[in-house]
Amino acid sequence: MLIFEWIAGVLVVAVLLAGVARRLGAPFPAFLAIGGVMLAFVPQVPRPGLDPDLALALFLAPVLLDAASDTSLRDLKRNGLPIAGLVVGAVGVTTVAVALVVHWLVPDMPLSAGIVLGAIVAPPDAVAALSVLAHVRLPHRLVTILKGESLFNDASSLLIYRLGLGAVATGSFSVAEVAPTFLIGIVGGIIAGPVLAMLYVRLMRRVTDPPSAVVLQFVATFGLWLAAERVEVSGVLTVVSFGLTVSRLSPQTMPAHLRVTSNTVWETAVFVLNVLAFVLIGLQIGPILEGLSPEERRRTAVVAAAVFGTTVAVRLAWVLGARAAARLWHRLAGPVGPQPIGLRSGTIVAWCGMRGVVTIALALALPGDFPHRGLVVLTAFCVVLGTLVIQVLTLRPLLAWFSLGDDDPVGIEIGRARAAAYRAARDSLADETSPHAEALRREFDVALREAEEHDEGLAPASLPADRLRRRAVEAARAVILSLRERDEIGDDAYLRLEEELDWAELSATPREEVVP
Repeated sequence: MLIFEWIAGVLVVAVLLAGVARRLGAPFPAFLAIGGVMLAFVPQVPRPGLDPDLALALFLAPVLLDAASDTSLRDLKRNGLPIAGLVVGAVGVTTVAVALVVHWLVPDMPLSAGIVLGAIVAPPDAVAALSVLAHVRLPHRLVTILKGESLFNDASSLLIYRLGLGAVATGSFSVAEVAPTFLIGIVGGIIAGPVLAMLYVRLMRRVTDPPSAVVLQFVATFGLWLAAERVEVSGVLTVVSFGLTVSRLSPQTMPAHLRVTSNTVWETAVFVLNVLAFVLIGLQIGPILEGLSPEERRRTAVVAAAVFGTTVAVRLAWVLGARAAARLWHRLAGPVGPQPIGLRSGTIVAWCGMRGVVTIALALALPGDFPHRGLVVLTAFCVVLGTLVIQVLTLRPLLAWFSLGDDDPVGIEIGRARAAAYRAARDSLADETSPHAEALRREFDVALREAEEHDEGLAPASLPADRLRRRAVEAARAVILSLRERDEIGDDAYLRLEEELDWAELSATPREEVVP
């Protein structure tokens, strides 16, 4: 009962922190990291345990699927080379650099354990990156690169992490022995995800009940991860490729009411999982710190600071070095492929290496007998805290200094696609002669005339009657509320009418939508 009370209290605090973050225009994961630090020093707090294998399935699978579902496959393909460089090169170099630094500072730590620590802190996190990008305006290409990196680098870091754990357990490591398993894991995940996605979409066509659909979505997500791990293919690549495929296929088969419900539930679930991850790491930090002597605490602080500095410096060196190499190749080989990013853009990409729930989950998944486990967990959390606080707080001033512009390609595509959609909607009413059809045609005609007068051919975000429609719904809602208060209608009738008015209100364009 005590744990349940603590969870309820923590979620309430998390909601308050989320409100503060929105008011300040700051990313929520930074507040979670600070809250995790504070929780570590709260006396008499319960210390629940978590099975290491469960940590990865619980925290990584839904977070990765949610991020993959919102990612543009077209844009990933267009920026495949820089994303691949970050996913493979940056993760690998960071892992090796961290392992060498830690082995130098802590000579009695096996090098394989240092590699595990490097794999834990190497991958920037999808949720942390998206949270930061929601509060700053970056050029669309940089956003695509950062989102793509945060999706796929978990696969490379997790493979290195697993290999490192195996080397720690056996005391040896052979490239010849692990290479086939490594390749099978990658290829198997890339193939299995889309195949299972097509089967999943076909089966879900028969499900029309929102609670059943959402439950099956979560069961499929966790089941997919567990099945991939059981047959020793990459769970990350399986889930990500599954999510990318489902996002392309499901719009043709999923009803709107299921999509609205599903998006809301998934957003809430990712929020809760982030909260629980930072809470659990905070609860582990307390006992670890209590068991350290003052000298050990100083050594841990030195190691954590060195690892944090290494991750930031290596990423800067890799991104800027890869940018320089790409520009040289572009100059020698001619304009083949997309233009390499500029120096200011490269610096921003390098500085956006925020760590988050992925690093937390990998640290929580360490076995209890792992060498120097306390040092590894504390160091991993310090890297998360440092990137979320220091890099996030300095990102906006850095962007203002660089004055990076964006021609808003997504907004332009939205405006043009909206005009095409309005035109198709109007043309579908061509054979209708009723007054209602004529009223709808006039509404679409007004929006299309505005698009034709726009320099870029962009249609307005709202149809002409949307504002009036919202006002009418508000008036109707006030009346049924009054009827219920006077007991002229009961709650059953009120709730049915409320649902009808909710759908009518949702049919109007949201007032907060930004017009391109």
